[in-house]
Amino acid sequence: MIGRHSLFFLFLVPAFLMTYAPIKALYDSSSQSEYYSHIALIPLVSIYLVFQKRKRIFCPQASTNGCGAHSRKTGRAAGIALLSAGAFVYLVGRGVGEAVNQNDFTSIVSLSSVMFINGGFILAYGLPAFRAALFPLLFLIFIIPIPSALMDGIIYFLQVGSTELTHLLFLATGIPFLREGFVFHLTGISIEVAKECSGIRSSLALLITAVLAGHLFLKTVGRKMILAAAIVPVTMFKNGIRILILTLMGTYSDPRWLTQSSLHRDGGILFFILALVLMAPILYWLKRSEQSIFVPPSPQSPPVRGEE
Repeated sequence: MIGRHSLFFLFLVPAFLMTYAPIKALYDSSSQSEYYSHIALIPLVSIYLVFQKRKRIFCPQASTNGCGAHSRKTGRAAGIALLSAGAFVYLVGRGVGEAVNQNDFTSIVSLSSVMFINGGFILAYGLPAFRAALFPLLFLIFIIPIPSALMDGIIYFLQVGSTELTHLLFLATGIPFLREGFVFHLTGISIEVAKECSGIRSSLALLITAVLAGHLFLKTVGRKMILAAAIVPVTMFKNGIRILILTLMGTYSDPRWLTQSSLHRDGGILFFILALVLMAPILYWLKRSEQSIFVPPSPQSPPVRGEE
């Protein structure tokens, strides 16, 4: 097993070197760094998940056939194919590096790194171990920056949804206002739901949290997908709440609430916690509904024969 760990480490080194410089450049970019502060944590989470299930991953049939017979099934063809594909994607990324922006270049290179790690894992430990470690290895996908075109589409979608939720909240409060697209006109003040109000950073953090929570607490794929999808309305709702509070404080208290307050500048953490609070009952309901399916029926006592 030590030899297999050493082999896998030999694949980790080039995978790390592939992405270190591009990700560092992305972190140093003031326009992109705020979107990807989570990247450094993703490998640590994957390592923890692998360590947590190390006996099942690295010795999947220890209780029956022993580790040796299983470990020799290395899946060389699948591992080499994935390694080759990763190397090819990396070469393509290097070839088009000057034609795309830093974000998209890092996306291509990070994808190649994830493919390289997965291929190296298969080659070192075999397909049974790869299947046992599938979630931690696929979780590494979150180190891949979202391509710019897709990111712009997601931000616009969240911007539109947040605007609609804000509209409904304004209606619920009874505050007189006029709306023009993303702009709300109130007495003496106008508010625009800008791209920065989309909550893309917290949305990414919520998605990662929901995927991880689904893996840890839920069993069925359908319920895991529902939990992940729930972040969309939750994100839009907490964005609407934040905009409503800032607007009310700016309108009826002090306009500086909209530009200089700590709630405007640093309130993301507070409203991220609000989103987690809103997600908690959804997870609880999904887990309860799942338990009602998987709980085995209680054994019935044998019927009592009546007296004749």
